[in-house]
Amino acid sequence: MDRLTPALYAIASQVGRTTEPRLAMETILQHCRTLFRADAGSIAIIDPDTNLLQIEVHHGLPPDVRDHALRLDQGLTGWAAFHGKPVLAPNVAEEPRYIRIRADTRCEMAAPLECDGHIFGAIVLDADATGSWSAVDLIDFVQLATEAARTLQHIWLLRGLREKARQLETLTIVGQSLVAKLQLQELLDTITRETREIFGSCIGAILLHQTELGTLSAESWSGPAEFLPPPKENWPGGDCLANAVVRTGRIVEYSHLHSAEVLELRDVPRSPVVQAALFAPIIVEGAVIGVLASYSMRPHRHSNEEKRLLGALANLGAVAIANARLYARVFQSEDTLRKNETLTTLGLLAAEIAHEVRNPLTVIKLLYSSLKIEFAAGDPRVKDMRIIGEKLNQLEATVSRVLNLAKAPGALHSRWPLDEIITDTLLLVRLKLHQSMIAVRYEPAPELLFVEVNKGQIQQVLLNLILNSTHAMPRGGRITLRAVREIRPDAAPAVVIDFSDTGCGVPAELQPRLFASFLTGRTDGTGLGLAIVKRLVQSHRGDIELLSTGPAGTTFRITLPLASGS
Repeated sequence: MDRLTPALYAIASQVGRTTEPRLAMETILQHCRTLFRADAGSIAIIDPDTNLLQIEVHHGLPPDVRDHALRLDQGLTGWAAFHGKPVLAPNVAEEPRYIRIRADTRCEMAAPLECDGHIFGAIVLDADATGSWSAVDLIDFVQLATEAARTLQHIWLLRGLREKARQLETLTIVGQSLVAKLQLQELLDTITRETREIFGSCIGAILLHQTELGTLSAESWSGPAEFLPPPKENWPGGDCLANAVVRTGRIVEYSHLHSAEVLELRDVPRSPVVQAALFAPIIVEGAVIGVLASYSMRPHRHSNEEKRLLGALANLGAVAIANARLYARVFQSEDTLRKNETLTTLGLLAAEIAHEVRNPLTVIKLLYSSLKIEFAAGDPRVKDMRIIGEKLNQLEATVSRVLNLAKAPGALHSRWPLDEIITDTLLLVRLKLHQSMIAVRYEPAPELLFVEVNKGQIQQVLLNLILNSTHAMPRGGRITLRAVREIRPDAAPAVVIDFSDTGCGVPAELQPRLFASFLTGRTDGTGLGLAIVKRLVQSHRGDIELLSTGPAGTTFRITLPLASGS
């Protein structure tokens, strides 16, 4: 058997045995040393950032040899890597290109590590006796080096594919987690932490841009405590390295952060340990609202893949930040709705009181008028009777004003497509429902139906029902809306809207008085929502009723008259 075959097989089999390049290099070097009975050896790889040869593994060399890097034209190792040719020095004392690293070395041969025309390093063997190897040995050594180069390239490729798969999985997980987060600070901290994790960098940071002030502030910073900047301090944009990203809206890299001028900038950590940085813009609606930064502890020329990866993280961050801001607006709208609900309730309560006062007031006025009490001229009671009459008229006018104010003004009613009212309402609460893990199914009527209503008030009816359903489904569920035309022989045509959820149902003791004021089954409820819903629907000459309820869910039926011509 050819002496090379076992060694070639052992080297090639490393592809299936390990995904760690350094372990594969150790095995490759050991087989080369064994085959050629070398006393020492090393494998050096070109650092893409410095373009220097860095010894990755070695046998029999001084322990500190890894601290020394070689230029591509330096020593036999550098010469082989630079020219892509093998070299044999039977007697290193006669070889001017040789650089002594090990005192006992007398013979040395080096071969480039080359695959598909790309040279990425060299492998070197040393012997203690001159003339230890011949030209034939050098040819065999080149065959091993060629197989070693292919093996290492395959391992690096496999490792890269696995790393990309891990990054894709991480991006997916990050995207899912970011969508679920509503607190902006928690959101920013997640992005910086995951950026640091994915890139293996020493620092991940987000700087938010205040457009009106032209400033940047470090809103989130993941890294060692000694690198932390002042918390959320506003820095002038011109004093920050990231300002170039804000101005251009593009990814910017800094391979070397060594100069004193750069270290004076506000967003560069005050430590020589931090040597490189990559910045990506966070863009929302065409405007740069911030910068995502990754700082490295070594000089580093970032690849296009790394730039695309940071850009993807920045885009995820932009979507999540926009969602968080939108959620904040939704919650603010919900608070406004609750306040409007309270005001509406106060108005309805005032109307109830005015209605109850008007009846006895009318009786008092009639009795007062029928008394026809007359007093002698000059009797002070004449004036008293006149004042009593005036005050009764004043009370009646006040009660009438309150009742007129409580009525839904007909001027605000207009012709609306029912489908538009429902879809617009669902659009308003889509984020709230997504957050609550509630799916919505809307089944519109087969034909286009129109109603003569106050759109805002009908939307308030639907919003109240939706919000009640979210409380009834704390672990998520489904809401279904179904609209159909109803032909009524004894009345005008109407539309029926069935509103169903999969919540826990209405307690039996509450069902008979479900639409009464101040009736609630929640500790934080006011008991006014369904009472308002009932009155609003009735003010539109319609009605709402509880159709069914139970552990499987609840269905309300809303009936509204159709507009003429529908």
